[in-house]
Amino acid sequence: MKLVFARLSQPVLLVWAADGYHVPMNISPHHPLFARIASDLADHGWSQQNIFLPEALTRELAEDCRQRALAGALTPAATGRGGSVQVREAIRGDAIEWVEPGQGAASDRYLMIMESLRQGLNQALYLGLEDFEGHYACYPPGAYYRRHLDRFNDDDRRSVSTVLYLNSAWLPEDGGQLRLYLPGERTHDVVPTGGALVVFLSAEIPHEVLPARRERLSLTGWFRRRGERPL
Repeated sequence: MKLVFARLSQPVLLVWAADGYHVPMNISPHHPLFARIASDLADHGWSQQNIFLPEALTRELAEDCRQRALAGALTPAATGRGGSVQVREAIRGDAIEWVEPGQGAASDRYLMIMESLRQGLNQALYLGLEDFEGHYACYPPGAYYRRHLDRFNDDDRRSVSTVLYLNSAWLPEDGGQLRLYLPGERTHDVVPTGGALVVFLSAEIPHEVLPARRERLSLTGWFRRRGERPL
């Protein structure tokens, strides 16, 4: 997919923190950070923003994920679709719960931010993204997710993948990197540091999650367009 990036001419809402750009609760689709993500997608097919969410909201989302896990709401993730859906620990070992509006204040704020990002990507790249779906993911120590693409063979709606990390004080030696497989047999490893966001084209960037030495938390999601064969 070749993307054409349209430079935004409208005024942007600029928010500056001591440690870089980050996103407040109510944010314009014209925020410069969203424009930066769109430009990266157009140029490379992926974008890594090491400072995306305020630290306080990242902590709240991490606590929400842990509380859901303690309540038994996170269940082993499956692979496949339809009648072929199976839990395959040899492929992936995370537990997930889908995030829906109205489940909590922190997750609702996150969904609002992703809605603004959806609008920003549409305005900059004309992707026709219609909605967003996402889930919490908890990887216990040693868990991983083998190399894969995020788009199903029989459903082309997932267009742009997002991964937001919720881990505090994460060190490279803790493992758990997201490995992106890029053109030219190149790879890029993302350390899952809390507050960081990775965005990439769902059908074009194979990726995997490497084993971690400690619990690894994230919010994984997809911006979807209208499919050729909607379910």
